[in-house]
Amino acid sequence: MVQLQHRLTDVIAKDPDVAGWGAFVGGQRPLNNSFAVIGLKPRDERTSTAEEVIGRLRRQFAKVDGANLFLQPVQDINLGGRTTRTQYQYTLQDPNLDELDTWAPRLLEKLKALPELRDVNTDAQTSSTQLSIDIDRDQAARFGIQPQVIDATLYDAFGQRQVAQYFTQLNSYHVVLEVSPELQSDPNTLQKLYVKSPVTGQQVPLSTFAKFDTQHVTYLSINHQSQFPAVTLSFNLGPGVALGQAVDAINRVSQDMGMPATVNGTFQGTAQAFQSSLKSEPLLILGALVVVYIILGMLYESYIHPLTILSTLPSAGVGALLMLWGAHFDLSVIALIGIILLIGIVKKNGIMMVDFAIHAERVEGLSPEASIKKACLLRFRPIMMTTMSALLGALPLMLGSGTGSELRQPLGYTMVGGLILSQALTLFTTPVVYLYLDRLSARFRRHRSEGPVQLPQAFEKAA
Repeated sequence: MVQLQHRLTDVIAKDPDVAGWGAFVGGQRPLNNSFAVIGLKPRDERTSTAEEVIGRLRRQFAKVDGANLFLQPVQDINLGGRTTRTQYQYTLQDPNLDELDTWAPRLLEKLKALPELRDVNTDAQTSSTQLSIDIDRDQAARFGIQPQVIDATLYDAFGQRQVAQYFTQLNSYHVVLEVSPELQSDPNTLQKLYVKSPVTGQQVPLSTFAKFDTQHVTYLSINHQSQFPAVTLSFNLGPGVALGQAVDAINRVSQDMGMPATVNGTFQGTAQAFQSSLKSEPLLILGALVVVYIILGMLYESYIHPLTILSTLPSAGVGALLMLWGAHFDLSVIALIGIILLIGIVKKNGIMMVDFAIHAERVEGLSPEASIKKACLLRFRPIMMTTMSALLGALPLMLGSGTGSELRQPLGYTMVGGLILSQALTLFTTPVVYLYLDRLSARFRRHRSEGPVQLPQAFEKAA
């Protein structure tokens, strides 16, 4: 494992954007696992992003036989307490360990075939070889050898038994009894072990009264979640693939496989937080719109004109999505925050026009057409000034580079795209919506003022 690790770290050391690295074998993990931390040069000293460096190293690691190294960018805030080889996790749970061991590898092969995923792997350690010793107790009893003696002999050979300790003036040294390290991994070493017979005092070969079997396959480790056996399949996203697409693909494959109802699959960590945010995000946006509608309705004493102001929001949302799509950004949580910010920024265009038009109607006695036209002419300059102020304030977020720019850029692109399209459309659509809703309001008021329909006198007598 150490030799394979050196071959992988040699690939890391040759990358021009790597400033340093550290790696170690084992630790809290089994000895067939290694862990590496790679430090990149500062952002202004390299031309590649962390994702581009990972893609470049991934192609070089594929040329190293015998080991796989999975990479993921370090997150400042990790969601979930589980550390895996890659960024996103999907966990299978089942009370029946054998059933879980049957379906988890099948799902793993299905996920590896999905084009939306990269670096699909599992934390299951189910292919460990187990060496079992079957003692012929009758044969061992002829030599007076008890099972405890056999167990002590095996521990002397493979268990690193401490047999003595030397003390000096500066330090103490432990003396450990074991067979040579090159023999510890060879099952044939058991053929060379001898057990001393208490009856005859002679050394008896262990193979005389014991049989060895190395064909058993067992679990090197069994992970649990909520007290049930669990297997976590982790993955990275393919180029240009959003997390929502990967989640849909995994759910589709899991349903098509027809797994038993006892096998329960759930997303963990970042993927689980993504699903939770998707469930609550529409309610948050709807709640924000309802609050805005209530406040505007109380301000203008109208049920209709707040809808005129809210009509400016769809164009801002479309502009934000188009800008994200053109810049190849995902609709991430940061981008959603930008869209929520647009709700407060963009509706001021409608407020400035509608507020002036309503005032002109009520105070100056102008018609709706004349009032909204006057509002468009007189409010054009302040609308442009406020929009350009917000747009230019978002440009540094969109165009900025350096450390942390990957987190800020989606927010800047969302705000700039939404402001540009909403500014280009709302100056023309808001007056049209205002007039149509005003006519609808007038028709509604006229219908209420007419009152109930008067029935003919003859019909009243017949009734």
